[in-house]
Amino acid sequence: MGISDNVIGFILAVSSSIFIGSSFIIKKMGLKKAGTTGTRAATGGHSYLLEPCWWLGMISMIVGEVANFAAYAFAPALLVTPLGALSIIFSSALAHFILEEKLHIFGMLGCALCVVGSVTIVLHAPHERVIHSVKEVWELATEPVFIVFAVVVVVVVALLIFYFVPRYGEKYMIVYVGICSLTGSITVMAVKAVSIAMKLTFEGTNQFIYFQTWFFTIVVIGCCLLQINYLNKALDTFNTAVVSPVYYVMFTTFTIFASIIMFKDWSTQDASQIATELCGFVTILGGTFLLHKTKDMGNKPPEPPVFSTPDHPDHGLGPGPGPGPGN
Repeated sequence: MGISDNVIGFILAVSSSIFIGSSFIIKKMGLKKAGTTGTRAATGGHSYLLEPCWWLGMISMIVGEVANFAAYAFAPALLVTPLGALSIIFSSALAHFILEEKLHIFGMLGCALCVVGSVTIVLHAPHERVIHSVKEVWELATEPVFIVFAVVVVVVVALLIFYFVPRYGEKYMIVYVGICSLTGSITVMAVKAVSIAMKLTFEGTNQFIYFQTWFFTIVVIGCCLLQINYLNKALDTFNTAVVSPVYYVMFTTFTIFASIIMFKDWSTQDASQIATELCGFVTILGGTFLLHKTKDMGNKPPEPPVFSTPDHPDHGLGPGPGPGPGN
């Protein structure tokens, strides 16, 4: 008996988390170096593009995203997306040892809760619905309810970019992270469509003859570039140990909500299974919250909370001018 699609999706998602979690730290090291010789990313600079370390982190992120991309072709978003919590664990652990952003014992407990929650969701995740053509995905994406959701996301993101970023971007992390998370929910839906198209194409049914496949591809590219830009700004301004979990919580919440609307992931499950998955998700949220609230224990200068103004734009980066990375 062959390996089930959910197992393949699980393996790919875990591999993705390892690479993406590492990329946060590697890219932040590159941004930190670039900030000492040029204009920081937080203030619109792009000197990090000349920093090899940043590109190494970018390659790690791309490898992770490719694995994540492939995972969506085999398993539902309800299973794949929450496993991103594992990237928080790798990111926090590496930040502890490499960037000296200390992880307290309760932060370790938070990481453990993320693992428990992820396992719970994996064990009770719904099976991927059978899709025979990208046209079927298009039909799901053009249903009135999802169109309303997509329009609301676009309007809110535009409002954040053009109104809130110039005024509050460097004061409140929620502005940058909100843009990335909302955009990410649309990105994942488009990624799932393209990954399904590629999977069907490799199986012998070419999906790239349909304009829908190319439309979803353009959406993926555009949304990814937007996310990378604003996540760089967030990580260059705020502590990685804060950005990673908060971004994960918001991104996962919006993505699961989008998936439930578009792919109707819960339509084949009973109340008990849905409740168990929700418990797993809440456990993950509890872990990320604990990781965030205890991040300053044992450190000298405490970091400001998510919604407060940083005392100095270089806070949380240790000695020297300061930094941060990507998706």
